[in-house]
Amino acid sequence: WRVPAGQLFRGIMRRMNTELANYLRRCVEGNRHFNLAVGIKPGTLSNGLKYSLATGNWGDQKKAMSSTAGVSQVLNRYTFASTLSHLRRTNTPIGRDGKLAKPRQLHNTHWGLVCPAETPEGQACGLVKNLSLMCYVSVGSPSEPLIEFMINRGMEVVEEYEPLRYPHATKIFVNGVWVGVHQDPKHLVNQVLDTRRKSYLQYEVSLVREIRDQEFKIFSDAGRVMRPVFTVQQEDDPETGINKGHLVLTKELVNRLAKEQAEPPEDPSMKIGWEGLIRAGAVEYLDAEEEETSMICMTPE
Repeated sequence: WRVPAGQLFRGIMRRMNTELANYLRRCVEGNRHFNLAVGIKPGTLSNGLKYSLATGNWGDQKKAMSSTAGVSQVLNRYTFASTLSHLRRTNTPIGRDGKLAKPRQLHNTHWGLVCPAETPEGQACGLVKNLSLMCYVSVGSPSEPLIEFMINRGMEVVEEYEPLRYPHATKIFVNGVWVGVHQDPKHLVNQVLDTRRKSYLQYEVSLVREIRDQEFKIFSDAGRVMRPVFTVQQEDDPETGINKGHLVLTKELVNRLAKEQAEPPEDPSMKIGWEGLIRAGAVEYLDAEEEETSMICMTPE
């Protein structure tokens, strides 16, 4: 549920233009000289933005009844846990007085993304939810470099595709748009996955291969809910010495993290941290679509 800031800015600018037009009209009718410093009030823009951020009523002050309420809120600072809870809160815009139980119930697709316990009592129960602490919402990244990369790896663009010549080619979709086909999807998927694990590709890009439908979908748009999982080595890697079926997260990485925690390095760029684990390919983010086609084990065995 998003309310764009541009909408608010546009409304204030429109009001400023109207006020200026009225001032100019009065000057013309009264045969007076224009003075733009008088026509444009200096506080209109900043006061309009301040009002909306202070009250949470997103829109014009004069139309407060029709504007969206509660867009900006004062951050809860009672306890450390309550601050974290407030920062991860999500809202379902359904009337609170409805007697329907369905929207309030836990859903299977919330697994790993939404906390099953953290919800208020009373009217908003189950409608106000909290994202789990490790959950992440994608911010989006451009898709053009991805398409370029796949064209260089043998992808045939959709304009040149001949269905009769390649009836079994795998279709490739980027953010829902069919961009091309490929003859050897397994090789391509492994290559793209490898570039993501080596951090040449944004970690929030999700790769979904539907073998039955002969489709390979790539998503790099904003607003996808993702969760981190540990990566398991698919093939023996002579470079790192990690065998197939073992975690990419090694004892060495864990020890370096522990050492860093005990005595932080003076140069912040030398820190490993969470970003370092992603760069090393030890942790990767999966969204709901990619999770459907991944094997995730729940126990170390």
